[in-house]
Amino acid sequence: MLKPGIFREYDIRGIADEELLDEDVELLGRALGTYLIRHSSSSICVGRDCRLSGERLHSALLNGLVASGAHVIDIGIVPTPVLYYSAVHFQAGGAIMITGSHNPPEYNGFKTVCGTGTLYGDALQEVYKLIANEDYESGEGNVKSMDAVTPYVEEIARQFNFKRRVKAVFDAGNGTAGPVLHRILQKLNVDALELFFDMDGHFPNHHPDPTVLSNLNQLQQAVRKNDAELGIAFDGDSDRIGAVDENGRVVYGDMLLLIFGREILSRKPGSTFIGEVKCSQVMYDKIKELGGNAIMYKTGHSLIKAKMKQEHAELAGEMSGHMFFADRYYGYDDALYAACRLLEIVAQSGQPLSHQMAGIPKLVSTPELRIDCPDDIKFKVISKVGEIIRRDHKVVDVDGVRVPFQNGWGLVRASNTQPVLVMRFEATSQELLDRYQAEIESKVEEAKKSLGA
Repeated sequence: MLKPGIFREYDIRGIADEELLDEDVELLGRALGTYLIRHSSSSICVGRDCRLSGERLHSALLNGLVASGAHVIDIGIVPTPVLYYSAVHFQAGGAIMITGSHNPPEYNGFKTVCGTGTLYGDALQEVYKLIANEDYESGEGNVKSMDAVTPYVEEIARQFNFKRRVKAVFDAGNGTAGPVLHRILQKLNVDALELFFDMDGHFPNHHPDPTVLSNLNQLQQAVRKNDAELGIAFDGDSDRIGAVDENGRVVYGDMLLLIFGREILSRKPGSTFIGEVKCSQVMYDKIKELGGNAIMYKTGHSLIKAKMKQEHAELAGEMSGHMFFADRYYGYDDALYAACRLLEIVAQSGQPLSHQMAGIPKLVSTPELRIDCPDDIKFKVISKVGEIIRRDHKVVDVDGVRVPFQNGWGLVRASNTQPVLVMRFEATSQELLDRYQAEIESKVEEAKKSLGA
């Protein structure tokens, strides 16, 4: 029986060889098939990333889906956004991606699309209940293999016509982005240097997570060495983008959201944008200055996609590099598409990427900082931190605890995907940043002690 703890807020994820055993994944396939048949249709697209456990999980999942009566369109090893695209292109009622995303190589998991939305929260708990109650549909399903990559590549490439040739470096991190991105770049006016484009589930060069600064070292060096105008990195399943400018300086997800948002506002004044609690206050303030409406919301791709529909937003983004374009696109997170949008902006400007940061206040900030904290207590710790901090400060509790200080802000929240607390800080000076960080960290320690952790 699958552990309840792997049914997380917006996906199902665990250590593949310990928590995702064949017989359990087959039952999961029956349950997901049952849920999708009852809530949408029996037509279900399935894809997987290049992790070593993917083939085994794929086989077990398909057995369960077919037993439930599902008609499976198997699109093979692909980026997650190609899986999302396939559901639109083949008019399927659901889609399941087997991926560990940015987690270490021993992890794997499942992201599920139902209709036009992603399963999260209570819906994933319903899937768990189907397994617990052995409440399954039965039928004679089937599997057919289809090529989703070719129509995806053609549709993406058709959108872009760069008037100027852009020189850029791309780091696929041995994840799924490489082969598909190579085909897109061949159709665009780009002088491309490709790093680690071969898929390898051992991830031999660096882990494919562009939010970890050390993973960007080779990209930064290649950009500087080759006088490129920008560098772009991808996570393992290609739904998150990382970027560096021509000097190798990291342009974080919140600043990418601002760059994209500014371009959209030039065409669609008054547009709405969704950011999350880790995003810079500068981003929210600048979008407001430009006449846009920027809404702060919870972290998490499923949650943000639902909020986008509710608010009719043109774009949403996360610090982690998830970018959701409804403007000119389908509204799901696609790092390959986001990369093309960034190249387009650089091409049109006639300047390297750093030019896009001109006029944006230079604050001091941290990347996402992660502190180990067991899954069973991490949300209790955050609740306690909120209680403690409210004695002295106002708190924004959209997702975790965000504290507005006089010249900056600090955040601590529980990760929905890993046994960690995530923190981020921003201030007008390093001295203030250090002070804010020390204060929040001390409150986290106080909360842990009060809970006996």
